[in-house]
Amino acid sequence: MKSLQSSAERKGKIITEIITCNGGYKKTFRGILSETIEQGEFTKFETEDGRLVMVNTANVLFVEIF
Repeated sequence: MKSLQSSAERKGKIITEIITCNGGYKKTFRGILSETIEQGEFTKFETEDGRLVMVNTANVLFVEIF
């Protein structure tokens, strides 16, 4: 897979994201492999423990990455 060199990748190979959705709902994902992030209608990424997460970006207000 070719790297898209996203700003998330510049934070590191393994990152944590806090995703805030409409209505104020927050979800924290730890251990995200930054090179697996694919953006689209549903943003997809994989975690260190093998989970594949899909986020409906239409419902997201903002994402914190560290």
